Formats: sequence, C-alpha cells, structure tokens
Amino acid sequence: MILFHFDGSEALRRKLKPLGITLCPESDGAAFARLLPEVEVLWHVLKPVTAEVIAQAPKLRLIQKIGSGVNTIDLEAARRRGIAVCNLPGTNSRAVAEMTLLLMFACLRRLPQLYTAVRTGRWADAWGLQDGLCELGGKTVGLVGYGAVARVLHPILAAMDANVLYWSRSQSNASFETLLGTADIVSLHVPLTPETRGFLDARKMKAGAILINTARGGLVDEAALIQALETGHLAAAGLDVFAQEPPSAENPLLGTKNVVATPHLAWLTQETLERSVAAAQRNVYNLRSGLPLEHRVA
Repeated sequence: MILFHFDGSEALRRKLKPLGITLCPESDGAAFARLLPEVEVLWHVLKPVTAEVIAQAPKLRLIQKIGSGVNTIDLEAARRRGIAVCNLPGTNSRAVAEMTLLLMFACLRRLPQLYTAVRTGRWADAWGLQDGLCELGGKTVGLVGYGAVARVLHPILAAMDANVLYWSRSQSNASFETLLGTADIVSLHVPLTPETRGFLDARKMKAGAILINTARGGLVDEAALIQALETGHLAAAGLDVFAQEPPSAENPLLGTKNVVATPHLAWLTQETLERSVAAAQRNVYNLRSGLPLEHRVA
C-alpha cells in the first residue's frame, strides 16, 4: 500500500485513487493507525513519523518526504529497520519563493491592517498607516541559506531593485552578522537541525527590519522575536511556520498587529502537488524495480 498522509481535498483523493495511492488525513489518527500495518510506502508531509509510528508498520520499506525537510522523521529508527528515507528537493521551491515574496509585500504594505480597516468600515483608519507603508525596491534583503528557494528569489528581488545579501555555510556575499545588522528584510531558508534550532535572535537584527520565515519555526527564538516586535525593534514579521504547530491561541505572535501569519502552506500549490506526486511515484517504481532511489537521505 502507498499511503499519502495529508489533509488533501476530495478532488485530490479522486485523482490518486486510480494510481493506487490511498489518501489519509493527518487529522484522522484512528484511520492512520488502522492503515499502518499494511503500508509499504508512506508519503509524509508534516505529522511526525516517530519510532512508534515506524514500529506499527511492519511492511514499511520507504518513507517519502513530500518536500525537503526531514526533521519530522525519526531517521535513526528508520535506519534500524532498513527503511529508506527520501525527500523531494526543488519540487516546492517556486511555491515557497512566491509565498516568501507575498509575506514581504504584506508586511511592507501592512496588508492585513488595510484589509481589516476596509472590511470593518473604518476606511479612514487605513490612511493613518501611511507613514509605515514601504516599497521593496531599494531595500536590502538578506537571505539566510542559499538553497533552491533562495536561488529562485535572488534574481526576482534583484529585478525589483532590491540589494540582495546571502549567507550559507557553503557560499555567501556577507557574513551572518553583517547580514543581520544590515538587511531591511531577513528571510530564512535553512533546514532545522540541532545546530540551527533557535539560532535566529531577532533582537540582533537591524532596528526597523522585517523577519520572514517560510522554513521552520524552530529556527527562531520565539521569545526574542516577541520581544523585538513588542518593543518596536522589528517593524513586522511574516510567518508561515511556528515553533509549535498549530500555535496555541495564547501565542502572543497571533495577537500582534505587525505579524502576518499563514498556516505552514507556503509549499502548497496545485503545481507543487503535481510535481511531488510525479517524483514520489518514480521512487515507488524504483523501489519495486530494485533501482536506486532518488534523493535518498537515509
């Protein structure tokens, strides 16, 4: 059995069924538990694949991440069982890059506050925001990480007359410290690892800057981010990801006017799903044909 563990639509379910792929919502734990004993290939999105999950799937041969980050998979437990783990780098890069741009623009132009003013009949209130409305052109944008998403963003930002700084362990045109202290917008594009967990302290960013995170919530020291936003050190933050997902209703970030938030779906477009399903199907074919798996990480 190929099981796609994802809260997909009914239309997606109908498309997958003729391909022999079962769609099981992440929100339906009981159904997932019933199906696990027969699963040979698990297509994984966000719900953690723990050692306990792996133990309940005696036929499991492949965990296929739909996306790139494998921090939600117990890789050691998979290795002990001889279960292959693969990801799909690049299939969602365009979608994530476009959402990153959307969050940048939403923060620069205070889009949620403008919409709220119009929707609630307080048209004149929107004009009171004019001193904080800014353009992307002429700004310095710092890309932390320089993988597939950042490489899509770089030429787009440059074409819009932004000055682009980037830093990664393998290549950079600025040091990490210089980027944080100089960039008007800092955008995160690195995987979550023990070394990167909580490594971004927003209080070290340039005063008045904007933080964008479409990577992983755990990269950011959330307490420091809340402090930076509440004190006005940061102008805004655009967040598709949080340290705890879904975030608690009491999370101060959700009640902060200068935060634009989306529910960890920067990657999710129809085009991403089409590319991902096609690539994941190739790995199923390779697995069953004894061929090398694409993008194997464990």
